[in-house]
Amino acid sequence: MTDRQHIEAIIKRHAPCDGTFETKLPGLRLIRCSTPTLPMPVIYEPALCLVAQGRKRATLGTRSFVYDSANYLIASVDLPVMGAVIEASPEKPYLSMQLDLDTAELADLTVRYPSNERPSGRNPAGLLLNEVDPGIIDAATRLLKLLDTPQDIDALAPLAKREILYRLITGASGHDVRRIAHAGTHLTQIARAILWIREHYREQCPVETAAEVAGMSRSTFYTHFKAITNMSPLEFRTQLRLQEARRLMLSDGLDAATAGFQVGYGSPSQFSREYTRVFGTPPATHINSLRQLP
Repeated sequence: MTDRQHIEAIIKRHAPCDGTFETKLPGLRLIRCSTPTLPMPVIYEPALCLVAQGRKRATLGTRSFVYDSANYLIASVDLPVMGAVIEASPEKPYLSMQLDLDTAELADLTVRYPSNERPSGRNPAGLLLNEVDPGIIDAATRLLKLLDTPQDIDALAPLAKREILYRLITGASGHDVRRIAHAGTHLTQIARAILWIREHYREQCPVETAAEVAGMSRSTFYTHFKAITNMSPLEFRTQLRLQEARRLMLSDGLDAATAGFQVGYGSPSQFSREYTRVFGTPPATHINSLRQLP
């Protein structure tokens, strides 16, 4: 049995039905889905997404990232993403693992194993897509096997996690992954602003204040924010507002006007216009269609 087949078998055992499953390994989640899904809003936090079977699309602003067993996705900062499983069936369900990125561990590895390559002058992207290499597959397999021997997790999981992080900082996007751990980099500054916007998105959230949190001028902040998130700060706030409003209507049963008001819209018509622009249909129509899904 190959490493990839081991990964598939382990995920199937520990994710026996469709859904997202927390595991006994801190920071590790398993995902299983037996049918393609509609694009759904979700917050991607700093993590490694490794697919064992099937295919998924993550849309960030106007840019899409399609990943499967041949490549892995890294989210470097908190991002509002539209995610959709695009290849899955009951016979061959979508199977994946998500591993949170430990920034303290990353920082230690970048100090111990500095890069000899000169960093590029470009801004890092919030989502990074790279080809899977055997080293990552091997380390991920050994990490997942610990789910079958939970008594070994405390002793061996930190070693496997550390190897995965090492493979990431020495891989194709190593420089960008290193920036996740380095305080003072543009990525870290924008990450601070993103956290602030997530806490204050119901308010007016002026760009000047978010720029101050990041420690940048307004123009510099806008440039780096757009490069990393593929959205302007105001578009980012809109995504957060609409995702929460959608949750309030779908899960809590709120009407569109009340949900819009709770997430910061003073005008029901403005909320309806922005919701329709992002999701393609008016709020009430969209929520009713989602409730019809199995």
